[in-house]
Formats: sequence, C-alpha cells, structure tokens
Amino acid sequence: MDDAKLKLTKSPIIEAILDIECSQPAGRELAALKNAAYAAFSDRYPKFQEQLLKEHKVTSKEGAQPQLSVTQKLEALQFLHDDRKQLVQVRAKGFSYNRLFPYTTLDDYLPEIERCWKLYLELASPEQVRNVRLRYINRILLPFTEGRVELDNYLKIGPHLPDEETLTLTGFVNQHAAVDVETGNQVHILLTSLPPEGATLPVIFDNSATAPGPGDPKDWTWIISKIMSLREIMDRIFQKSLSESCLNLFR
Repeated sequence: MDDAKLKLTKSPIIEAILDIECSQPAGRELAALKNAAYAAFSDRYPKFQEQLLKEHKVTSKEGAQPQLSVTQKLEALQFLHDDRKQLVQVRAKGFSYNRLFPYTTLDDYLPEIERCWKLYLELASPEQVRNVRLRYINRILLPFTEGRVELDNYLKIGPHLPDEETLTLTGFVNQHAAVDVETGNQVHILLTSLPPEGATLPVIFDNSATAPGPGDPKDWTWIISKIMSLREIMDRIFQKSLSESCLNLFR
C-alpha cells in the first residue's frame, strides 16, 4: 500500500503487478522476439527464463481407447533482476512489470516502468493497448492470541458466520467484483486467510483494478493516466476495507 496520505511506513504489499494488454501484429510469434528482448533487457535484468503453457487434450473415437495429446506454448519471456525482486515480462498478450517485497511506493518504480515499456515498444511494435491492469497482493499479519482473532477489529469487509455462538471460523475466502461508476474501471477483491503462524494469522488481501482501452501504445501520457486512476481506486478500496487498528499495523 503506497498512498502517501496514509503515511504507511511498513507496506504489506508482497507483490505489485502492472499488466498492459496489447493487440499484436498479425502472425507475430513470441519466440521470434527472444534475441531482441534479451538484448534490450539483460543489462539490468540478467536472469532469463521462459514461461510455458501446457495444454492437455483428450480425444476419443468409438471403439478405440481415448488418446491424450499435450501441446506446449510459449506464454512469456521473463527477465529478472539479480536479486529477483523485479521482473519484466514480454508476454504473448503484452507487457508486465512485477515488483516483489520489499515494496516502497509506485512513484519509485514508474521511471523504470516507463523505460522498460519504451524498450518493449521498440521490439514488439504492439498495435493497440487493450487494457491496463494494476494489482497489489498484500500479506497482513493479524495478532492471533489464544487461538482467536477478532476479525471485525481489523477487517471492515470480513466474513461472518450464520451462527457465531455455536460455530468457530477456521478459514475464509471473500471475493468481490465491481465497476467504478465514475471511471468504468473494473475492480476485483480477494480476501482469504492462511494457516496461523505463531502469534499471527496471515490474511491475503489481493486487490486489482483494470482500465479498459483502446489506447495508443506510444501515448505514455494516456497510459500513466490510467495507472494513476487505478492506483487511486485501489488505495481507496484498501483504506475502506481495513479498520484504523489494522492500518496502524503498518504505520
């Protein structure tokens, strides 16, 4: 979480992801960009790996045994920083920039994101921006004493059992999808618990928002305006989802 108004000194974000989905030139194969992408990104992101997607297909004919076929498709060219805390992805459907923990503020990473985006433009020549997506995965450690935690003290959108006198909550998954009325941006919120760790209950708060296109890939001003719009919505959701007691855990 990086809204300066909240003045959080200990961000709970364990991964921030910016995806820019693009339409690609007809007939362009991602594998054909491998050498050019390595030349563009390897100076700052020397660790390279490929992300592959395997598809399994079962076909059957009358009187014959079912046949299983497996196809493999290149989904992304991934370039990692030496410390593996930052990742640039040239994907079949666009561009991604990932930042892992520790995370400071989006402002710190925007100059590098812009630099990498311009490199991506040169090598991939995308035709159109379809949408821009920003996602923050937060890991919140709630105080867990004597096997209990009062979720309502920390979560404004926390779960509730139908009979809290006879039932004890052992885990939860809350999921919401919404549209921001003013911007039309789509919002997805996932809140789920993990197994207790000592005196804490880890809760994952996965918050993402998507701004629809179309947009000109060369118009960074348009792209950054969408990113800032998404950031504002997600900061607002974060603040309105957590109580002051929870926010104080990060101050």
